[in-house]
Amino acid sequence: MHFTKYNGLGNDFIFFDGEAALSIKDAAGLARKLCDRYTGIGADGLILLLPSTVADVRMRIINSDGSEAEMCGNASRCVPLHCLKKGFTSKKQITLQTLAGLIHTEVLDEHKGLVRVNMGIPQDIVPSFEVKLDAQTWVGTKVSMGNPHFVVAVKDVEEFPVAQVGPLLETHPLFPQKTNVEFVQILDKTHVRMRVWERGAGITRACGTGACATAVACILQGLTDKQVMIKLDGGELQIAWPEQKEIFMTGLAQEVFEGEISL
Repeated sequence: MHFTKYNGLGNDFIFFDGEAALSIKDAAGLARKLCDRYTGIGADGLILLLPSTVADVRMRIINSDGSEAEMCGNASRCVPLHCLKKGFTSKKQITLQTLAGLIHTEVLDEHKGLVRVNMGIPQDIVPSFEVKLDAQTWVGTKVSMGNPHFVVAVKDVEEFPVAQVGPLLETHPLFPQKTNVEFVQILDKTHVRMRVWERGAGITRACGTGACATAVACILQGLTDKQVMIKLDGGELQIAWPEQKEIFMTGLAQEVFEGEISL
């Protein structure tokens, strides 16, 4: 079975398309098997590209633990690049069908892998959401980018124990569907440093929806301008929220390799 490996700023995915994608019956089990970095191909998630009656392609996102995500910003940059490179379309602008709705994408530079995504309108924003964890109360911004996020400001994000605090907040009872958790440090009005604990995947090098959620939190609090560079472990994403309606993400995507695997 043919697969292609992609990454968006180090957030990596195994792609299946065409007949291969249609033939997969147990996507959760396959994701757990193939995403294992010791015994499988290794990835943060599995992406199935399927036919759609309402968009150019339907994108299913299966996290490395087998859970299905509503939306993924980094994968949303990889998919249009993949479709263009493999000849599935000649269009630079395509629409993706996701569990979070329709996502509009544009390949700005195929050679560099630069892709812009209209990530839609952030929903369910709660600017000062309190989460009590043992003897400590965490106050952050709760926001949905089609998937749930909790954005927390910290003084020194490089030294912050993301691996310890992240899973506790992810699985807190206040988040019945679990949540992605972003730990952020404001550098200046146009730059923010972010590290992420992703729901269903753990620490990843980048999170596109998380970068958008972080920008929403910072802009609403007047901490940054309406266009801000989010610095992630794997690189940078330019986020723009010009009218506090639709939010736009621009960043790089890259094909890593392709191959055949027997299932």
